[in-house]
Amino acid sequence: MARPARSPYGNYGHAILTASAMRTPDQVALTYRGERSFTYDQLNRNVNRRANALIAAGVTPGTRVAALLNETLQVAEVYLAQAKIGAVTAALNPYWPVETLRDVVAASGCTVFVHDATVAPAVEAIRPELPQVTTWIDVRELPEASDAEPPLGGSYDDPLALYYTSGTTGLPKAVVHTHASSLATAQIWLDVPRGPDAVFGTGAIIWGIGFPAIVGPALYAGMRLVLEQDWGPENFLRVVPRERVTHVSQIPSFYAALLASPAHEGVDLSSIRVIMLGGEPLTASMLDRIKARLPQAGIYSYYGQTEAPYTCVGRVDDGSTPLGSSGRARTGNAVRVTGPHGHRVIDEVGEINLAGPHRMAGYDGLPDRTAEVLRGEWYVGGDLGTLSPDGVLRVLGRREDSILKGGVWTQPAVIEDAACALDGVAEAGAVGTPEGAAEQEVLLAVVPRAGHTLDPSKLAPALADALPAHQRPDRIVVTGELPHTEDASGGPGKLLRRKIRELPGVRG
Repeated sequence: MARPARSPYGNYGHAILTASAMRTPDQVALTYRGERSFTYDQLNRNVNRRANALIAAGVTPGTRVAALLNETLQVAEVYLAQAKIGAVTAALNPYWPVETLRDVVAASGCTVFVHDATVAPAVEAIRPELPQVTTWIDVRELPEASDAEPPLGGSYDDPLALYYTSGTTGLPKAVVHTHASSLATAQIWLDVPRGPDAVFGTGAIIWGIGFPAIVGPALYAGMRLVLEQDWGPENFLRVVPRERVTHVSQIPSFYAALLASPAHEGVDLSSIRVIMLGGEPLTASMLDRIKARLPQAGIYSYYGQTEAPYTCVGRVDDGSTPLGSSGRARTGNAVRVTGPHGHRVIDEVGEINLAGPHRMAGYDGLPDRTAEVLRGEWYVGGDLGTLSPDGVLRVLGRREDSILKGGVWTQPAVIEDAACALDGVAEAGAVGTPEGAAEQEVLLAVVPRAGHTLDPSKLAPALADALPAHQRPDRIVVTGELPHTEDASGGPGKLLRRKIRELPGVRG
């Protein structure tokens, strides 16, 4: 008996893009840098041309393709094209050092390498050291090809992509996501209010896990996707009023940078309706500052990891979700907190467990590490938190970030929130010193707002009034900026607390 054909809607590229092109072919799907716009039908045909050209270049279902792309339009078109034909995209970070790029590709099993013009020097440096890569493709040199639908080569539980963790030690781990898990992630905006004029704005962060967490959801939900190369505060202030952006997904540090400068004053940001924040704690003082500037926007916290993106979401500015929490598991997902013996606990600190169809299939080539974190249906990645009886998750952070003073553990966000509530403080970062000691002191680094000066001798008594003894800073330093990751957003990435100990004036 012949095996029935699988539905095309199990293919990520078809479900994300082609279905929208069938439903609303003349609706604008994507605007690129304010210069070019594409309807859903036009974007789908462009992706088909890419897909058919890749097939002509020898890319077949299951081929592992290293993709080093930084131009946002190229990322969108090539990732979707490779999804349609069933290639497995190794989504490389263009901000990695060349040594990391070389080693990640060598470990990935890729035989094809696709790149754009922005990364030419890195490609030239690593190409001689990757003999297993037999096909090198500059996207500018892909030949003209048919815009007809290509044969779909992947579906459901077939691997779609390798997305890499941003760990600070060792080689980044390759997280395997399937067509099915990525489609489940794409449903995030179905749980968040949006209208027929919804416009999602973003920048170059879409390579890697940013693609299924940002591009996929926007197109799947029928939004207009505004792609910029730079999504830092300066360009944000230009693009939002120009494109009437309604939805954004960022980290709180972005708003620390945006609101620290007077440049935002007088800029029309009234189109913004939804701000999704995650990746680091949202403090009460930061929420107050965002709402004061953008009172019309609903502010949502989310929680997830590369291994299980956007698991929980909740609105925090209207009282429906308590500030400091990340909301409840979104539709189709699950979250629990377990104690030391793996049993479920309520209102107790434990390990956060995530489950759902959006969860990764595993770490590529690392079966032992996969077995450590995948426990039945659950992903357990080392974050600590609490869960309320009605399912609200509060993320406390990772054990290595905690500060142990006076025999009491404290998450640094508590101290940082108190510091940011003081007049003139734009951003704060707290760490325990010495690192890893059984008894630590609290080191606090603060950044002044534009036009302000800060005096540690005056900040200390104010914080002593606001914090218990085990949370009070033992040392306060003023710095021009705090260390952050480089995530291609154009603004600051996640706060690198461990690097605070290396700031000028801290050592010694």
